Amino acid sequence: MLALVTGPGGFLGRYIVEQLLARGDRVRGLARGDYPELAMLGVQMHRGDLADRAAVVRACDGVDCVFHVAGKVGVWGHWFDYFQANVQGTLNVLGACQEVGAPRLVFTSSPSVTFDAARWQGADQRGVDERAPYPESWLAHYPHSKALAEQLVLTENGERIAGGGVLQTCALRPHLVWGPRDHHLVARLIDRAESGRLRRVGDGQNRVDITYVENAAHAHLLAADALATPGSPAAGKAYFISQGEPVACWPWIDQVLGLADLPPVARSISEATAWRVGWLLEHAHWWTRRWNHEPRMTRFVARSLATDHWFDISAAKQDFGYEPQISTAEGMQQLRKWLQTPGAADLRSGRSRNGAATRRP
Repeated sequence: MLALVTGPGGFLGRYIVEQLLARGDRVRGLARGDYPELAMLGVQMHRGDLADRAAVVRACDGVDCVFHVAGKVGVWGHWFDYFQANVQGTLNVLGACQEVGAPRLVFTSSPSVTFDAARWQGADQRGVDERAPYPESWLAHYPHSKALAEQLVLTENGERIAGGGVLQTCALRPHLVWGPRDHHLVARLIDRAESGRLRRVGDGQNRVDITYVENAAHAHLLAADALATPGSPAAGKAYFISQGEPVACWPWIDQVLGLADLPPVARSISEATAWRVGWLLEHAHWWTRRWNHEPRMTRFVARSLATDHWFDISAAKQDFGYEPQISTAEGMQQLRKWLQTPGAADLRSGRSRNGAATRRP
């Protein structure tokens, strides 16, 4: 097939591109930046912004499936920026699919769309499945905007498209994607640990799901293939994706730091204190209009780092045959190897390869 990947130069997007190429599919990419390395691999690169409807329509023209991976991540900033990238951008992708007749859309969502971080009691997510509702209030623009986008994607499933067919959609929610070439989560942990700003939040016993990046990419291809089958059970649904084996959050973080030859996290702060500090820093940033400088702590981050987040992935297994292909232990070995390469050297300064500070919730 001819597949379009939005955000093909990003962490997960790049792996999706490589797996598509490896199995013989043709790939087109839509990105704001220039990625000559992707063009050298044979990717048809289209340069444009998701907010540019015309650019999105041109990129979608003639494709068999769209992998909508691009979006704005983070826990701080203007609502408009998140809305434009994650909601308006998704609306443009959906409209383009209908206008040019692209029949399948796999949307990269997030488990945070079901995380009720504003609830003081009962915020833990233990073995929850896709019946978990969206929260009524939000502490960060990222999960809010992703939830709105996800609902749009699922609502548009079955809508008529040019050429007489219908649009088949689904959404995947991989949790804490990590692995080689990770300039987001791993970079953030290393940067904060080296600068002495990393603190354990809570009692350190909370369990979380994680997803090795190649497994997350594999799930996207499986979902796309499932949507090609008439009457697919995956159509119009959202799915949690993970390793299927929760880990203790802070011991796992210590393991990641150990791969970078850094000591375990030694200092800790209670969840209640982290929450109060987050509230104070958020309000200080609001009053001083420091929209481009993420607070060292927010209420959303405090709650995320101290509570359980693990999910039932049986629906993905049943509907499109998802099974993690690479174990967590094997993935950690691959991460270790990558951290020892020159390509990972810029993580030591907490910078991404284009010089921008790394940020991810």
